[in-house]
Amino acid sequence: MNKTITPNPETLDQKWYVIDAADQRLGRLASEVAQILRGKNKPTFTPHMDTGDFVIIVNAEKVVVTGKKSSQKLYRRHSGRPGGMKVETFEKLQARLPERIVEHAVKGMLPKNSLGRKLFTKLKVYTGPTHPHQAQQPETLIVNTIPTGEN
Repeated sequence: MNKTITPNPETLDQKWYVIDAADQRLGRLASEVAQILRGKNKPTFTPHMDTGDFVIIVNAEKVVVTGKKSSQKLYRRHSGRPGGMKVETFEKLQARLPERIVEHAVKGMLPKNSLGRKLFTKLKVYTGPTHPHQAQQPETLIVNTIPTGEN
């Protein structure tokens, strides 16, 4: 009889990856990043454990959406006060805080529990091509989110 092996948290190898978001589709990029954060790309994946890697996303201001989403997609936040709903379009939020767009997309694809909150802390999003995590020696990961149309 085979036994299920649970990976030991101390022996898990957690890598750091850098992903360039320039000219990448937002949703496709977010789903790839969410899988890496969860560890679904590893043979040691366990649903109830943090087996994923750290992800650094650079050039967050250059992420793109298709169609009319740039003018029609809305981001909402609430201050908690009566009448405190703030609504902002993709274009305005991208001009103001482009990191938040990518963070919001990835967070929506993670589990909605304490594990998801822990995984979200392993995501680092920056505008521009630089990041302060050179000491971790991150590997560059190429993600192709633009469909080629070949069937």
